[in-house]
Amino acid sequence: MRLLLLLTALLALQLVGGQEDYCFGKDAEREQTRHFTSKTAYQIVKGTNMDKQYQVPGCEPKKMWIFHRHGTRLPTPNTIRAAPRLEDLRDQIVKNYRVLRTKPETNALCSTDLIAIQMWKWNTSITVDIEEHLTTQGYEDLRGTAKVYQHYYPTVLPTRYNDSYYLFRHTDTQRTTESFKGFTEGLFGDNTVATAADIPEQDLLLRPYDYCNDFKDKNYKGEGSEYQKYRTSAIWNRTVDDITKRLGFTFLAEEDIELMYDMCRYEQAWQVDRTSVWCGAFLPEQVTVLEYAEDLKYYYGSGYGFEENTKFNCRAVQDMLTRLSSPVSPHVIAYFAHSTGLQTLLTALGINKDDVALRADNYNSMTSRRWKTSLLGPFAGNFVAVKYECTEALEKEKVVFFLNQNAVELDWCNVGLCDWSQVLEHYKTISEANCDEYYCRSGAMAGRASLLFTALIAAIVYLMH
Repeated sequence: MRLLLLLTALLALQLVGGQEDYCFGKDAEREQTRHFTSKTAYQIVKGTNMDKQYQVPGCEPKKMWIFHRHGTRLPTPNTIRAAPRLEDLRDQIVKNYRVLRTKPETNALCSTDLIAIQMWKWNTSITVDIEEHLTTQGYEDLRGTAKVYQHYYPTVLPTRYNDSYYLFRHTDTQRTTESFKGFTEGLFGDNTVATAADIPEQDLLLRPYDYCNDFKDKNYKGEGSEYQKYRTSAIWNRTVDDITKRLGFTFLAEEDIELMYDMCRYEQAWQVDRTSVWCGAFLPEQVTVLEYAEDLKYYYGSGYGFEENTKFNCRAVQDMLTRLSSPVSPHVIAYFAHSTGLQTLLTALGINKDDVALRADNYNSMTSRRWKTSLLGPFAGNFVAVKYECTEALEKEKVVFFLNQNAVELDWCNVGLCDWSQVLEHYKTISEANCDEYYCRSGAMAGRASLLFTALIAAIVYLMH
């Protein structure tokens, strides 16, 4: 009888031990894929409730203003150069488990995830000369969002292109150019019929951060920043140590952990319906710790961490207010840009602002924070303002703001529906500002001064010779 009880207890312990080994490859929910910050796949976090949010009784949609981040892209040059290192890590992890027997007693890789890592190979066709290019999935991201909004707003987004009705513009990059093409194919069935506005030499509307030293020089991730403080905190160090042990190492450089994390996020976004083997390296709670580090970086880099950031994207806000106030064409304005532009736009509009600032020491109390770049600015993230005419209402003009297909809740609006007069009043300070002086005095003027200085030096050198 005692032997039977002992065997039963051992079997129970074995079952409990087996349950402790999380298996990403068998996880149907994969909740952590919703926490990949700016590399989150749009299809995973997009809103699914537009059916109930876009209809405004007694009102007719008339105009639309869109600020769209590019779709899923390839990695940066540094990540591409570092990627072959993952094959060495792959072999070391397998050796840790199969040869050195350093598999941890708890939270070990399940056999499914270990085998998947063992089979992984880097795609050598991804080279530095195509760094940050839009992927096939990225193109589909934009084609898909165009079709979604056209489905809900067929009268505002007609399928026939008219160059006075539609205004498109993108930045001077391959990923935004191709995103524009994907979006217009979604609308018109052909990505060659629509044309985009010329890109100015200084793109102060879509890339103002390129011309503002004050913006670029602020300390959002350097020594003394909340980001760096967090990366020396107890919870960060414990997480790094846990990941190291999970993979069978006694020491693992943070750079290697970040490389695995990046590849997990990229591969998941490149093929949404498949799992990236490198995601199996992390437990779900470890991913949220990594997510908070990047949220801190973006919060102070583009968000509410610095008061000046709320003033930065002055031109985009002014453009939206002016375009939607005008009764004439263009009726649809769509811009294709980048994550910094989208985040600073949301910050200027006061969207998803937390009552408590994100800090290095308050991770545990900020799990329900509103500033989550995974939800704010994923690949293909988009902010859309739809202007309505309401003939029977006291307020004849109204607007609904959408962020990634979710109606934006603003405490001064009625369940996502804002009176246009309220919008103009709420953003009056920005609308009346001189954007050249509003925040970045070193912006356009600094760029022109630099050109003049360069020309002057060139003239002096020429005269001396």
